[in-house]
Amino acid sequence: MSKFSRRLSSKLLPFFLCTLLPLYSSRLLSPRNIAVLDVTASIQKAAAVIAFDSQRAHVIDDETMIESMDVANSSNLSIKLHSRDFLPRAIAGGHKDYRSLTLARLGRDSTRTQAISARISLAIHGIKKSDLKPLITDDMLETTASGGGGEVSGPVVSGTNQGSGEYFSQVGIGQPARLAYLVIDTGSDVTWIQCQPCTDCYQQSDPVFDPAASSTYSPLSCDSQSCRSLDVSACRNSSCLYQVSYGDGSFTVGEFATDSLTFGSSSPVPSIALGCGHDNEGLFVGASGILGLGGGALSFPSQIQSPSFSYCLVNRDSSSSSTLDFGSKSSDPTTVTAPLLRNSKVDTFYYVGLSGLSVGGEVLSIPASAFAMDESGTGGVIVDSGTAVTRLQRDAYSALREAFSKGMTDLPSAEGVALFDTCYDLSSRTSVEVPTVAFRFDGGKELKLPATNYLIPVDSTGTFCLAFAPTSSPLSIIGNVQQQGTRVAFDLDNALVGFTPNKC
Repeated sequence: MSKFSRRLSSKLLPFFLCTLLPLYSSRLLSPRNIAVLDVTASIQKAAAVIAFDSQRAHVIDDETMIESMDVANSSNLSIKLHSRDFLPRAIAGGHKDYRSLTLARLGRDSTRTQAISARISLAIHGIKKSDLKPLITDDMLETTASGGGGEVSGPVVSGTNQGSGEYFSQVGIGQPARLAYLVIDTGSDVTWIQCQPCTDCYQQSDPVFDPAASSTYSPLSCDSQSCRSLDVSACRNSSCLYQVSYGDGSFTVGEFATDSLTFGSSSPVPSIALGCGHDNEGLFVGASGILGLGGGALSFPSQIQSPSFSYCLVNRDSSSSSTLDFGSKSSDPTTVTAPLLRNSKVDTFYYVGLSGLSVGGEVLSIPASAFAMDESGTGGVIVDSGTAVTRLQRDAYSALREAFSKGMTDLPSAEGVALFDTCYDLSSRTSVEVPTVAFRFDGGKELKLPATNYLIPVDSTGTFCLAFAPTSSPLSIIGNVQQQGTRVAFDLDNALVGFTPNKC
């Protein structure tokens, strides 16, 4: 090589390294492996949540709030879903800005994931809830039987920050139907509502349900199959009492009964076993109770013997709605299906066959055992409507974070927030290109997530974080942030979970 060539090469090399190589590297990701995040739109939605005045919110009646997709076929029921933070007339949480709202959400989320992991761990080790100290005391037995007075022993916790039901629907309870906002929860089996007379009830949006005003309300006997299916129960004057506790100190205690549930203009669904809670603490402020969608015998899908159900969760910062459907099945060609698995030790949760993750189109080096459930029921991956942020075992999370960070080197980093450790300052951007993130399921199918489902705002000034978190638990959870905008269908007859993008 001549002296001139060497001199030219020495001048061009820095130019190539500083100018051309970054451009070349960015092109290593094909357009198929890049997602675009609309930063401006995300920040605007964040600001809208704080500006929302729940006390002055339009009271949505059953004509606009709930509906039946197929009135002629009572097996196909549909009900609208809304984000928790747009609950009409909800008790305001006092959040002065979006960052404080985010911290409250993440606090609820941590509480929920700990409770789920603890529940599964107890079941695996053969410890039943009935083995634990019950909250149903002699005073409670007397109170429920007499209709008032008495005290209930148990933890007293604030109802403002506990519980993590993030989506709700409006359901008609009893006859004549009284509309009530219920949290939908795939991690719970027992449906319950707050009832008069209240020994201790938290504030809710609607008047507390009065069972005496319903012509179809009927207490269950202690020897009924529904009563025997409860984890914790007691008997008073031949009537069944129930207790459901959520592992974080919150609980509901009351009478177990049957009543009808009505979804919009469809015919009432008769004789649904539900809890009529007279003492309810630390739970779901604003909503009247829970609609249990778990896999146990007492869940609503199980009681109506629905072959399937599905939901689509709108962005939590959106005031729009979607639907929770029972009985209908989709044949959409864009649906990504995965095996629906069950844990022999606990039947509430819906496990899915997850084999891996990919970032920017590249499959991460994560052993399949990280997502597998063993013979004892330990490990595995559940799909949960109430958990917000997807939890991954630490090694799996580290692989995801490292790969994602490598694809974000041109964006300024920001300090972590709460359980988020991978954050960026996007305040100067209107939109950004980010590497795709996808779930890979058993059978080789892949669900590619929208950018808004994994890079989310944590304040209204432009700080965005990777919405995954590590866990020391062997259990992984696919949370509702990752499910937003995707119809998630549980085909119970064929043991499949379907994910259909853009079907809200």
